[in-house]
Amino acid sequence: MRAMRLERTGEALIMRDLPDPEPEPGEVRIQVRACGVCRTDLHVVDGDLPERTLPMTPGHEIVGVIDRCGDGVSDRRIGARVGVGWLGGVCGSCRYCAMQRENLCDAPQFTGYTRDGGFATYVIADARFVYDLPDGLGDDASAAPLLCAGLIGWRSLIAAGDGRALGLYGFGAAAHIILQIGKWQGRRVFVFTRANDRASQAFARSLGADWVGASDETPPHALDAAIIFAPVGALVPKALRAVRKGGRVVCAGIHMSDIPAFAYALLWGERALVSVANLTRRDAAEFLALAPRVGVKTHIARYRLGHANQALDDLRAGRLQGAAVLTMETGNLAAS
Repeated sequence: MRAMRLERTGEALIMRDLPDPEPEPGEVRIQVRACGVCRTDLHVVDGDLPERTLPMTPGHEIVGVIDRCGDGVSDRRIGARVGVGWLGGVCGSCRYCAMQRENLCDAPQFTGYTRDGGFATYVIADARFVYDLPDGLGDDASAAPLLCAGLIGWRSLIAAGDGRALGLYGFGAAAHIILQIGKWQGRRVFVFTRANDRASQAFARSLGADWVGASDETPPHALDAAIIFAPVGALVPKALRAVRKGGRVVCAGIHMSDIPAFAYALLWGERALVSVANLTRRDAAEFLALAPRVGVKTHIARYRLGHANQALDDLRAGRLQGAAVLTMETGNLAAS
């Protein structure tokens, strides 16, 4: 198999030829067809998260087909199109697992971080954390961003509550999906981008945003809730200023720069500041069933597997609208 390996944090991935992996009991082997490039992958590669054993293969927005099952796997079908996301396994015995909060497990496994991920032609996954993909999600590359940008966005939207005026700070892969969900739910959606980011602002308007502005602008009226997708701590006090009393600000990223000090008056009035950590299998079941009903369309830029470093560079530099996806295709690849 071929894999793009992270051998030293902060350095480019290296293409390696490795033996085809074999599934252990309870696991399946998946022939990867597409894998999204998530900002969390960027945090892993750049060393923003605690370093794990290297070398390893990033990637956790995986779409592919099962081609081999390990012993004890009886509920998976060879040839089935499936997805794999960030949460790759849990202990099942800690207090959080017992409370049905497996996203907070004390001993979790994460795809593309603590176990090899999908920047490869094959990946091994715990069969319990492999999701059947319903019809209506589009082709493999289009479906890939739903496995993390979509799932984390969905969990963040639930955490934001059912308020009708929703703000989105940072307009990347997750936000462009959640904007579509929010509009389908009948919400008014307000998008905040970097100043003078005209491309992202035009993209948000094309998807139906009710208002678009820079992150330091004041929306036309107070928000019921805001979700911060950008990993920028300075956005927290800005979002708190934008929400009404009793409103909620949700921090959606796994990593964020330091939050600057702010006056208690911004939090007073029963405004809530919460974070979203990882996801659960229930989130996946709910969102993957909902996405085809909504008709979510992902805007993607396709890259060959060997061009993973270019995809990461484009994400790091903010050159993308929507999501980057690695494919095993040949020929010329373009945005779609």
